[in-house]
Amino acid sequence: MAGRTRKQESQERGQDPRTREQETRSGARGSESGRQQQQQQHREEPAPQGRVARVRQWWSRAWGSAGHERHTLLLIGKSTLAATAAWVLSYNLLDAESPAFAPFSAVLIMQVTVYQSLLQSLRYVGAVAAGVAVQAVLGYLAGPDLLTFALVAVVALAIGRWPALGSQGSQVATAAFFAFSTYISAPAGIGKITHLGQIILLVLIGCGVGVVVNVALVPPLRYRSAEHGIHTLARTLCDLVSDIYPAMREGEMDEERISHWRGRAEQTGTLITQAENGLRTARESLYFNPRNRLGRHRGRKGFEGYGAVLKALERTMYQTASLTRSLDQWRQDGNGRDRRFLSGYADFLESVSRISQVLGQLDEDTLTDQARELCGLAEQAQECCRKVTEQAEQDGLPLTDPAYPYGVLVVESTRLMDEFQYTCDVLQQQVDQ
Repeated sequence: MAGRTRKQESQERGQDPRTREQETRSGARGSESGRQQQQQQHREEPAPQGRVARVRQWWSRAWGSAGHERHTLLLIGKSTLAATAAWVLSYNLLDAESPAFAPFSAVLIMQVTVYQSLLQSLRYVGAVAAGVAVQAVLGYLAGPDLLTFALVAVVALAIGRWPALGSQGSQVATAAFFAFSTYISAPAGIGKITHLGQIILLVLIGCGVGVVVNVALVPPLRYRSAEHGIHTLARTLCDLVSDIYPAMREGEMDEERISHWRGRAEQTGTLITQAENGLRTARESLYFNPRNRLGRHRGRKGFEGYGAVLKALERTMYQTASLTRSLDQWRQDGNGRDRRFLSGYADFLESVSRISQVLGQLDEDTLTDQARELCGLAEQAQECCRKVTEQAEQDGLPLTDPAYPYGVLVVESTRLMDEFQYTCDVLQQQVDQ
């Protein structure tokens, strides 16, 4: 009810007060694109439902922010390009007997971070070389019969348990099996060795193409990769929360809509892993990148502040997923206390979206101004969080009744607020140092 009153007042004045506040902050930063992003993310109306509408929203999120959707498109595009280039080299130029090894290898080692691509490439080439070597030795000594295949399988599977190969350990047996098939079908003599060597060559081509494509399309982020992980999680959180609070304020909490929120919240595990890898890459770049001794990066100590912020955002993502699960299990009565509670909670989530939006634009060059802005937004969010608790107590909501999610939602709001307050404090401390 409170949300509708604010909307009516803003229509009478011709402009929403939140929009004016957002434009004022954006003007202070001098960014026209920032104003557009804020207007798009802070919604007043619930997002439309239906398959076509959701497809349109998915593409809009992919285009508008570096979240799960954009990463999915980027990975598909890079993998397609790498596989196609590897196929052209292996089939059209080399006329290989088994050209599929090259594109398969290119896609297999395609990682979001270049560091992981290099690491997995080395492990994958080592695993394939080991598998082919096992087949070459045992095939030459025992011949291509069933007993030899069983022996190849035992040895390859044992080597695949070597910890140094990591997740690529299973490729030892896979390569050995393919090599056995190639060995028995190849002509006698030197032809068998040539065909086995060609497998390793194709794998090297595929891995090389994959790494080159990854470097060319997504160059190493180095120092900015620490910010990049925070940007990704914060923008994903902002997109999700910005879909929730308008529907919550208007009372449009149908089962299909809530289930969709829950699905999106539970897809963030991969993004969290990518963010951790990005931070790890940034830390490693302090030791391996000569730029560490040049320009504004000279004497940089580390990324402890960004690491703390990232961990807080990870916990926030898990708590948001818990919040959506609670909403998914809730069957509302539609009474006045439900509407008041949801309206107050929507105000709190809107304040959360404002904080996450600023985190999604975090930049070390303007960190002083952003830290000050975040502290102000955190104070507003604290006030909204207190109002949620006070409204629940005033209406006598059954906070301890497991059949209703009031208690869980109140607890989640407190936990979310604690994490965001901690994040703001960490950034302010980093600025003050």
